[in-house]
Amino acid sequence: MPDFPWAAGAATGIGSLPGVDIAEAQRIVLGELPALPHLPELPERGPGADVIGRTAGFLVDLPVQVYTGRWQIAARPGKDMRVTADLLERDLDQLTEQADGYTGPLKIQAAGPWTLAASLDLPIGGRMLRDPGAVRDLTDSLAEGLRRHVENVRKRVPGATVLLQLDEPSLPTVLAGRVPTESGLGAYREVDGPDAATALRTVVEAVGAPVIVHCCAPDLPWQVIRDSRATAVAFDLSLLTDLDPLGEAVEAGLGIFVGAVPTRPSSGARPEAKQIAERVSTLWKRLGFPAARLPEQVVITPACGLAGAPYPYVRALLKACTEAGRRISEV
Repeated sequence: MPDFPWAAGAATGIGSLPGVDIAEAQRIVLGELPALPHLPELPERGPGADVIGRTAGFLVDLPVQVYTGRWQIAARPGKDMRVTADLLERDLDQLTEQADGYTGPLKIQAAGPWTLAASLDLPIGGRMLRDPGAVRDLTDSLAEGLRRHVENVRKRVPGATVLLQLDEPSLPTVLAGRVPTESGLGAYREVDGPDAATALRTVVEAVGAPVIVHCCAPDLPWQVIRDSRATAVAFDLSLLTDLDPLGEAVEAGLGIFVGAVPTRPSSGARPEAKQIAERVSTLWKRLGFPAARLPEQVVITPACGLAGAPYPYVRALLKACTEAGRRISEV
């Protein structure tokens, strides 16, 4: 089994948190997720803080703009890119200050190439997904931009081992040919698995950091993610219907980020670390792997991002994930 770039029993967040105060968000993450903190995203701040706009800001030589409420490839950089860059710079300045002296794994996030291609518009209209050449250019640009971002974070937090999470919620619909066209009357061509894996692998091999592919949608394409050579996969446990592909991924040595906690409180209930740990341990037992591998290969996370959750629940959830990780490492 490979050595994973996180400590046994680690827990982390997926990415987004509620509110607009990045200083407070980073304090919470660094305080409640000490083994594997992440750079939080605050989409409530508006365009440029959303996952598509934020990621588009990393693109090299592919400027973007907001047009009729959507992100679109632009002729030249404009105010929307300045806003996006300013938000990221504020986030990184806070990280530099609050993570001063931190040593250990640190996770950052960005949209993956297929979710970006399914969300960004071409200047002439329609998604970038319609043009395979545009998708290749987008993928290369994203790979270089994320390589630079990883290097920037390393310089700001020199004691950190940077991990990159690629968010790919649109990947299953891209593969199935279910991304609707602009008119809504049709859908874009389906992308075959090997092509999807090749684009992901382009980013994985370029960034110089371990990559986690996150997809909290049904029909997670396990083989595509394995073929991308990612270090780990992150998913929503409540959407898992077939254990066989997960077992094959574990056997192949893929790290497993298990989204084991709902992102919204249910009937006022607070997340309980014991229940979370039992849920993950039960899954592992059903897979039939040695118990000793569980805390090394598995990271406990919320089911998805937490942008819509109330802050008291967010604190309780992250604390419970950390405690659940400690519990599974003591079994």
